[in-house]
Amino acid sequence: MIGLLQRVTRAHVEIDGETVGVIDRGLMVLTGVEKHDDETRADRLLERLLGYRVFPDDQGKMNLSVRDIDGGLLLVPQFTLAADTRKGRRPSFASAAPPEQGQAIFDYFVACARRRHPQVQSGRFGADMQIHLVNDGPVTFWLSV
Repeated sequence: MIGLLQRVTRAHVEIDGETVGVIDRGLMVLTGVEKHDDETRADRLLERLLGYRVFPDDQGKMNLSVRDIDGGLLLVPQFTLAADTRKGRRPSFASAAPPEQGQAIFDYFVACARRRHPQVQSGRFGADMQIHLVNDGPVTFWLSV
């Protein structure tokens, strides 16, 4: 699984003009599911996201996690993260999970996050979404498990 995490001061997702997920300070995570992904990989990515130290401590060093600051977690499915862009001018999505598998893994991922963290919002799998965020730093990391 792939998580492109961005430290944000606020973020929200809109679908057809309706806000479906909103957080203040925390992490907005674009999430890609590949063919070989399963619940074990989703669990591993979630553990990394919840413990990844990207927020500043009192000395300004990135030593705090989203758990430590009691921040929000906005999970947004994005199959294009699984694209192979090494050749040509058009991405290949051969390594992306088929829609049924991708949705099942993403739904599992969100459900687990909601059980383990108090502030979890999400986008909607397969929807045309507009993401609004203020990237804090900017701080952006690519995690892959």
